[in-house]
Amino acid sequence: MGNKKQLSPEQSSTLLETLRIRFEKNANRHSGLEWDKIQTKLEASPEKLWSLNEMETTEGEPDVVDYDKKTDEYIFYDCSAESPKRRSLCYDRKALDARKENKPKDSVIDMAAAMGIELLTEEQYRKLQQLGNFDTKTSSWIQTPEAIRKLGGAVFCDFRYNTVFLYHNGADSYYAARGFRGSVRV
Repeated sequence: MGNKKQLSPEQSSTLLETLRIRFEKNANRHSGLEWDKIQTKLEASPEKLWSLNEMETTEGEPDVVDYDKKTDEYIFYDCSAESPKRRSLCYDRKALDARKENKPKDSVIDMAAAMGIELLTEEQYRKLQQLGNFDTKTSSWIQTPEAIRKLGGAVFCDFRYNTVFLYHNGADSYYAARGFRGSVRV
């Protein structure tokens, strides 16, 4: 993918330091994991580091939330208190193209793909909420089951009244308080 999706040494160093500080500050999110091992994996994966930087620059505050022993991968989620600053987006390209007027600048699926991240599933979103309270004032699009999307809908979640709520909307809708959360495996 060329140099476009690779950080300069200075950018890499700055991001690694930011991620290390966040990792240490939020030890409850990744009990038993060691930063040195994570950093080694990150340094060996410049494209993944670039994706994490994309999450960081859109105020997603990526942090390690799990380790997959089968694949030997660390899993990062957007862990910002509110939905990251990638908002006012309809769900996918089909929904964006269907809008006749007042089109948003992009779609969630296209932006996530450009960033090299995966949209959280409902299961992942619920797991995130076990690590803290997220989206108490905002909401986040999540991966929509194909059967719902075929009918024109898309789903999103938020956290209110100590409960994770799953909602639906037309896939072409967009709101200033709704963004999306992503994940990266390294």
